[in-house]
Amino acid sequence: MVTNYDGADIEFKEVMPLLPIRDLVVYPFMILPLFVGRDASIQAVEHSLNETNRLILLSSQKDITAEVPEPNEIYETGTVAMIMRMRKLPDGRLKILVQGLSKARITNFEQQFPFFKVRLEKVQESISNSNEHETQKLIKDVKLQLEKIISMGKVLSADILMVLEDITDPGRLADLVASNLNLHVSEAQSVLETNDPLERLSKINEIIKRELEIISLQNKVSGDSDNDSKEYFLREQIKAIKNELGEDIGETDDEFGELREKINRCKMTSEAKTESLKQLVRLEKMHPDSSESSILRNYLEWMIELPWSKKTDEEINLDKSLEILNEDHFDLEKVKERILEYLAVKSLKGNQMKGPIICFNGPPGVGKTSLGKSIARAIGRSFVRISLGGIKDEAEIRGHRRTYVGSMPGRFIQALKQAKSNNPLILLDEVDKMGGDFRGDPSSALLEVLDPEQNCNFRDHYLNVPFDLSNVMFIATCNNLEQIPSPLRDRMEIINLSGYTHEEKISITQKYLIPKQLHENGINETNIEFLRDGISTVIKNFTMEAGLRNLERRIGALCRKVAMKIAKGEIKKTYITPASVEKFLGAPEYTEEDSKIFDEVGVATGLAWTSFGGQILYIEATKMKGKGMTLTGQLGDVMQESAKTAIGYIRSHAKELNISEDFFEDNEVHIHLPAGATPKDGPSAGITLATALVSLITEKEIKRNVAMTGEITLTGKVLPIGGLKEKALAAMRMNIDTVIIPWKNKKDLVEISEEYREKINFIPVKNFSEVIEIALVNKSSEENKKQKYKKPSAPPNVAA
Repeated sequence: MVTNYDGADIEFKEVMPLLPIRDLVVYPFMILPLFVGRDASIQAVEHSLNETNRLILLSSQKDITAEVPEPNEIYETGTVAMIMRMRKLPDGRLKILVQGLSKARITNFEQQFPFFKVRLEKVQESISNSNEHETQKLIKDVKLQLEKIISMGKVLSADILMVLEDITDPGRLADLVASNLNLHVSEAQSVLETNDPLERLSKINEIIKRELEIISLQNKVSGDSDNDSKEYFLREQIKAIKNELGEDIGETDDEFGELREKINRCKMTSEAKTESLKQLVRLEKMHPDSSESSILRNYLEWMIELPWSKKTDEEINLDKSLEILNEDHFDLEKVKERILEYLAVKSLKGNQMKGPIICFNGPPGVGKTSLGKSIARAIGRSFVRISLGGIKDEAEIRGHRRTYVGSMPGRFIQALKQAKSNNPLILLDEVDKMGGDFRGDPSSALLEVLDPEQNCNFRDHYLNVPFDLSNVMFIATCNNLEQIPSPLRDRMEIINLSGYTHEEKISITQKYLIPKQLHENGINETNIEFLRDGISTVIKNFTMEAGLRNLERRIGALCRKVAMKIAKGEIKKTYITPASVEKFLGAPEYTEEDSKIFDEVGVATGLAWTSFGGQILYIEATKMKGKGMTLTGQLGDVMQESAKTAIGYIRSHAKELNISEDFFEDNEVHIHLPAGATPKDGPSAGITLATALVSLITEKEIKRNVAMTGEITLTGKVLPIGGLKEKALAAMRMNIDTVIIPWKNKKDLVEISEEYREKINFIPVKNFSEVIEIALVNKSSEENKKQKYKKPSAPPNVAA
C-alpha cells in the first residue's frame, strides 16, 4: 500500500507502466507538472489513466539525449507517482500533474513495446541508530543554511521556508530540499537512492555548503574587479564542478606541459618567453570554454610559431646572382648593380649588416614586383609579398590589441610566420596607395618598420613584445613618389625604373614573353613563330605603354588564336607577321595619325609625366574676334597659371617677337588640351603653351618632329623639370627626334642610355627665345597655306 496527498491508502501494484523522464528526478511527496511528447510515453500515460489508481513509475534517463532509451539507459530506482490531472495540448503533447508517492526499484522489464511495463519492488527506508540530539542539530543546520542561501540571491521560492518549519522527518526534509536545488540528474539520483534518511540529509547539507561557497565567491568577484580574484573564482568553480560530476573537463597537465615545452624549445627572446609563460599560467587557471581562454590559446600559438631564431641560409655568390638576375630581367643595369653591391657588403659584414630598404619607382608593368622575386631567388631568401594598396587602418601594420574580438597581429608578423624565417625578403607592393582615416595613418606606422635604427625592436600590439626586423630585407614598389609622405620616403633608397624602348620591348618579348605564353597556352615553337616585324606591329599598333602588361596580353591573345586553330585540327605552322597580327587582333588601336604628320600652326607637342610613364601632350591654340583667354581640357590651377605667365611674357616681349601690341585687344585666344576627360596639371608645359601661342600669333608652323618640356617665367627663363627619361621614352614612341629641355636638366642626360641619346637630339635651352628659334618653321604665312597634307603609303601586307 502507498499513501497519496489526501492521506488515503492506494494499492501498490507490482507491474505498472514506466515513464522515462529527462533532466529531472522526482522525489516522494513532490507535486509537479510534466510535459509528455514521445509516442511511447503518451501511450504509457493513457494506459495508466485507464487504470483505477492511475499509478505510473517515474524514472530518470542516464542519457538525456536518447530519444528512445534502452532498459539499461534508465535508472533502476524511481518514484511511483499518481497522475492527478491530464490535459491535451494543441501540438499533440500531454500535460500531466503528478504526485510522488513512494520509491521503488525495477526488478524486471515485462514489456518494451509499444511502451515500457516494469515489475517493481517497494524500497523501504533503512533507519540507522542515531542520537536524537544530532538529528535535530542536522535538521536545524540545514534550515539555517537554506535561509542563508536564499538571502544571498539563490533562486528559490521564499515560501519553502514556511513549509520546512513543520517538517521534522529528516528523510522528508532531504527530499523536499533536494527537489528545490536544481541538482544535476546524477547527483539528484544519488540522493534518491540513499535509503538512510540521516545520510540523505547529510548529503543535502554538504551540497548546500558548496553552493554557499560558490555564491560567496561570485559576490566577491562582482564587487572586486581584480583579475586575480576572477581567476580564483573560475578555478574554484571548476573544482566544484569536477567534484560534483567526477569528471575532468579542463585541459590536462600533459597538454599544458606540451605548450610549456614548445615555448622553451622555440628559442624566443627572454622578454617574449617571460610573457608567454605568464599567459600560459593564466590559461591554466581558466575554464576552457571561456572566451578569454581561446584568445590566450591563439596568442600562445602565434608566439610559438613565429621564427624567433630561424634563419634562411644565404649563399652569396656574385656571379651566380648576376646570372639569375639576367635570366629573369632584361637590362635594368643600375638595379642589378645595386643588388650586387648589397651582396658584396653582406659577404663582408655578415650578420652585422642591417637590411636595406629599397624602393622601385616606375610605371606599371616594368617589372618591379617580379624583380623583387628574382632578388629573393638570387640571394636565397624566402619571399613574401605584402600588398599595401588601399590600407587605411594602422592596425594592419602594428596589429590589433588583444582586447578586441578577432584581434590578429599586423601584416609584418603574419609575413614572418608565412616565411618561416626571420630574414625573408618582404616586398611592400604599392606603398604609395596607402590612405589614412579615423583609424590611423598606416604610412606613419611604417616609419618604425622601415627605419634600420628602430626596427630591431619593433613592437606589434598583438604580441606586445619586441620582434627584431633588422634581418629582413625590405623592397617597396610605387608608381608615384609624390604620394609617399616625406618622412617615409626619406627612409627608403629610391631606384627609378623607366619604361622600355621599342627595341627593348622586342628583345623582352622574344626572350621572356613568348616562351611564357607558349607554355601557358599549351603550344610550342613547332606551332607558331613570331617574326620580328610582327612583334613590332603589335608594339606599335596595339600597345602604347611604358611597361609590358598589355604587350604580354596581346602575345597571349595571339597564342590563343593559334591554340584554337590547332584544337580544330589545323596542324599548319602559323607565322606572326604584320598581316596576321591585324587578322587575329583586328584593326590597330594606335596609328600614325595619332602623332603629328605635318607641321601645324598653333599646335605644339609637349611631354608630360604620369604615374603610368611619360606621355605626349598636344596643346592647341586658336584665335577669334573678341577679347580675353579661354582655357579648356580640365587644366589644373598650376597649368592655368602657366598659360597666364606665357601670355604675360608674350605681351611684354611683343616687339622682339614681331607681334602687334593690339593683338590681345582685338582677339580672343582659346587654348585647349585634347582628352578633355583627363585632368591635367603641372608647370612643365609652360614653354609648350608659350610656343603654341607664338605660333598662332605669328602664323608660323611648329615642327612636327619637335617636342618640348620646361617651366617658363615672366622673364622668359626656362626652369628645370622632372621625369626626363620617361618623357624621352614617350617621344621615341611617337617618332619624335628632337626634344627641347631646360639647361639645368642637362645633367640628367648622363642617366639616359646612349641608345636614347642616339635616337633623340636633346637640346638644352636657357631662355624661351631659344625655344622659338628651334621649334618654329621659318616660312612666310603664304608658304604655310600652300603646304599640303600627304598621306603616308600603307605598309605592304605579308601573307601569314
